Amino acid sequence: MKPAPFKYYAPTTVKEAVAHLAEHGWDAKALAGGQSLIPMMNFRLAQPAVLVDLNNVSELFYIHPDENGGLRVGAMTRQRELEHSPLVAERAPLIQEAMPQLATPQIRSRGTFGGSIAHADPSAELVAVSVALDGQFRLRGQAGERRVPADEFFVGMFTTLLEPDELLVEIALPATPPHSGWSFLEVARRHHDLALVGVTAVVTLDERNQCQRVRLVLFSVGDGPVLARKAGETLIGQSPTPEAIRAAAETAAAVDIDPGSDIHASAEYRRHLAEVLSRRALTQAFERAMSNT
Repeated sequence: MKPAPFKYYAPTTVKEAVAHLAEHGWDAKALAGGQSLIPMMNFRLAQPAVLVDLNNVSELFYIHPDENGGLRVGAMTRQRELEHSPLVAERAPLIQEAMPQLATPQIRSRGTFGGSIAHADPSAELVAVSVALDGQFRLRGQAGERRVPADEFFVGMFTTLLEPDELLVEIALPATPPHSGWSFLEVARRHHDLALVGVTAVVTLDERNQCQRVRLVLFSVGDGPVLARKAGETLIGQSPTPEAIRAAAETAAAVDIDPGSDIHASAEYRRHLAEVLSRRALTQAFERAMSNT
């Protein structure tokens, strides 16, 4: 199939792009890598009247170190750049661990960090990773800029807090505290397929090797990424023993998520995967944290 007719704009600045979005409102869509939007348009699942192509907006392509040890990533940075960046490997290794699971190399060469975030697919790896890393999103619209925490940005399936005149322009990732570890795991029917269930974890230990902080995030289990708060609460102040980790994983699967059934997996099977993957991810993350103490 072919997409429905649309107007096309190719701005060269963020200001110009925002102006086009403000002029056309909900009728307009920003085009980043196009790896999700264009197929949806071809099948007429999406029929924007206006496309605002961001590929000529050079100010959105960058990976910069933050002065506090974190990262600032422009929304149009290609996923392949993240995958192979030494700076990302040093400051956000979780991203590089997750990246090979994200689609194919061909798609990652065109797909963008910001495009994946703004699309808000509940099965998207980078969406979950941004929440696990406690990211902050910088949005720019006609009225100026605002910053939104990653765990508040996603409000439903393919739905975010972005207003029709706003662009996601930057993803800021804070420095990982000392004595921290991470993990990323998912199960899919075939390599590069969308995950049936995925889990990512970032944990931090205190000077007594007890859990000081944990961010366990599950995806493909609802309308968006799920930060397993109840599971995390069971671990705070505890030694990460196999028993404590198992209890947290059981809580994540039984309390924190409410998965549905579809042609790919039943809700019961998704809960089973969530428990198994949460246990494995937390175990690996705590092992890495121990090795960093």
